[in-house]
Amino acid sequence: QVQLVESGGGLVQAGGSLKLSCAGSGRAFGTYTLGWFRQAPGKDREFVAASLWNSGSKYSADSVKGRFSLSRDNDKNTVYLQMESLTPEDTAVYYCAAQQFGAGSELYERYKYWGQGTQVTVSS
Repeated sequence: QVQLVESGGGLVQAGGSLKLSCAGSGRAFGTYTLGWFRQAPGKDREFVAASLWNSGSKYSADSVKGRFSLSRDNDKNTVYLQMESLTPEDTAVYYCAAQQFGAGSELYERYKYWGQGTQVTVSS
């Protein structure tokens, strides 16, 4: 079991950057596939990026490719989302998620553990 706590959200102007962090408690953080999702008002939860527990492979949604970068530090039980060139369309609550021994998925239903979310607002 793992508990997740996101931080680093805030208000930023278009074109700016933010770095989100997600700290996990519990053991064996390295055995979890980790994902970032976001949800804008009135919209479904959307996949952003993920990191596989076994290979360390990372992949991201086309909408953020080249702008957002996921990294993880298993020694610190933390996963990060570096966001660059932000646009108002990136405004959402951002969630980190974890699934032990997860195969990796863009479907939020495949992740068992979730953080409480952190708000990112990008002004034009």
